[in-house]
Amino acid sequence: MFIKLLTIMTTLAVKNLFHDKVRLSVTLTGIIFALVLIAVQFGLFLGFLETSANIVTRSGVDLWVTAPGLPHVNGGSAQPERRRYKILAVPGVAKAEPYLLSFANWKLPSGAKESVQVVGYDLESGLGGPDALIAGSADGLRGDDTVIIDEHYRKKLGVTALGQAAEINGVRARVEGYTQGMLSFTTAPYVFTSFKHAQKYMNLPRTQTIFIVVRLARGADAQTVKRSITAALPDCQVFTNAEMAWKTQSYWVFSTGAGITTLMGAVLGLLVGMVVVAQTIYAATVDHLREFGTLKAMGAANRYIYRVIVEQAVLSASMGYAVAIVVALAVVHAARGGDAPILLPAPVAAGLFGLAALMCVAASVISIRKATEIDPAMVFRV
Repeated sequence: MFIKLLTIMTTLAVKNLFHDKVRLSVTLTGIIFALVLIAVQFGLFLGFLETSANIVTRSGVDLWVTAPGLPHVNGGSAQPERRRYKILAVPGVAKAEPYLLSFANWKLPSGAKESVQVVGYDLESGLGGPDALIAGSADGLRGDDTVIIDEHYRKKLGVTALGQAAEINGVRARVEGYTQGMLSFTTAPYVFTSFKHAQKYMNLPRTQTIFIVVRLARGADAQTVKRSITAALPDCQVFTNAEMAWKTQSYWVFSTGAGITTLMGAVLGLLVGMVVVAQTIYAATVDHLREFGTLKAMGAANRYIYRVIVEQAVLSASMGYAVAIVVALAVVHAARGGDAPILLPAPVAAGLFGLAALMCVAASVISIRKATEIDPAMVFRV
C-alpha cells in the first residue's frame, strides 16, 4: 500500500512538473544557473587554496624547521644549516635536509626579467622536490646549473625546448625537465634545482639554509617529535606539514586583497545561488495552487500535499543538478590551462547535489503553508 501511494505521489509530482513545460524550463534554468555559479565560485576558492600552498602539500615533508617569525612558506629567512645535526639526533627523525625557497630574477631571451621562486632541495632524499614530471628527470639536476620548471610557464619564461639556457640572478641555468600542475599563486613560477645550485643562484653562504625539512621514522608521532625539536632548538619554529600549509593558505586568504576577494566571491556565489533557487522554486509551487486546491477538494490530506511538493522539489533539483554538473565540469576543464584553476573534487560535486536538494526543498517548504491553506472552493471559481 505504501509503495503504491508513493508511486501515485511520484507520478503526480512528475505530471505537475511537466504539465507546463515553459514554467519547468524557467525553473530548471534558474537552478542550473545557481548551481553552476556556486560550483565555479567555490571551485575558484579551492583552486586558490591549492595553488597558494601546493609547494607544501606536494612536498612529502613531515616537519618544517624555520627561523622565528615566518609569515608563510614563501617568506622564510636564513638560518644555520648545522642545526640539522641536532635535529637528526632527536628520536623519531629519519631524515633532516636543508631546503631553500626564495624569490629570484629569471632573465628572458629578450633581456627582460621575470620573477621566479628558486626551490633548492637535497637530491638524495628528494624531500620537497618536483613531482609529476612529464619530461626529463630529477637525476638531470645532478648536472651543472640545471633546473626544472613547470610546462605551464614555458612561454612566460621564454623556454622553447629542453636544454635551453637562461640566467637566474646572473648565473647560468639550463632547463632539464618539466613538471605538470605545479602552479604558483604568486605568479612567480617555481624553479627546482639542487640545494647547492640554489645557494649559488641566491648568493647564499654554504653554511646557510632557509628551511630544514624533516621526514619522520616509521611509527613516530609528529607532535611528539615536534616538541622534542623545539626543546633542542628553542630559537627555531617547528611546523607539521599540515600546519605549514594552513599557515600559508590563511595568510594569502585573510591577509591579501586577492584572498578576501576570492573568499567573498565564493560566499556571494552561494548566497546568490540560494536566492535564485528559492525564488524559482517558490514561484513554481505558487503557480500550481489551483492543482493543490483540486487535491484538497478531492479530500487529500495536508500531509499528502506536503509530500507532493517536496517530491517536485527533489525532482527539480535532480534534473537541474544533472545539467549543472556537466556545465561546471566543462568550465573546470576549460580553466585547466589557466593561471586560476577551478577545482571540483568528487566530494564537492556530491555535496553540490545535496545542497541543490536542500535549497529546493527549503524553498518549497516556504510555499507549503500557502498551499495547505487553500480554500478548496477556489477550484470552482472562475
